[in-house]
Amino acid sequence: MKDIMGLMKQAQAMQAKLQEAQADMERTEVQGTSGGGMVTVSLTVKGDLRSISVDPSLLKADEKEIVEDLIVAAHADARRKAEVVAEEKMKGVTGGLPLPPGMKLPF
Repeated sequence: MKDIMGLMKQAQAMQAKLQEAQADMERTEVQGTSGGGMVTVSLTVKGDLRSISVDPSLLKADEKEIVEDLIVAAHADARRKAEVVAEEKMKGVTGGLPLPPGMKLPF
């Protein structure tokens, strides 16, 4: 019976750590850039778009498609960085438990 109680306490502690990690990911921002820094996108680690910065030299009517492509590229860069940060935070929660490839927390 003591083992079950200990297991329950561990599960509760892990749940609290998971909730804190999720809240931290909502506050933590990452930036993605493209075009040599001419476009910057800021996202939370959870993926919420916070801001976009475009160098004024790109704001020409005939370069519209280039700007759109650079925004998409900067967003993709920020998402990759966010995934790395999220993975690191989850390692802290799981205590380094090896999870199967592709398995993400929370379930």
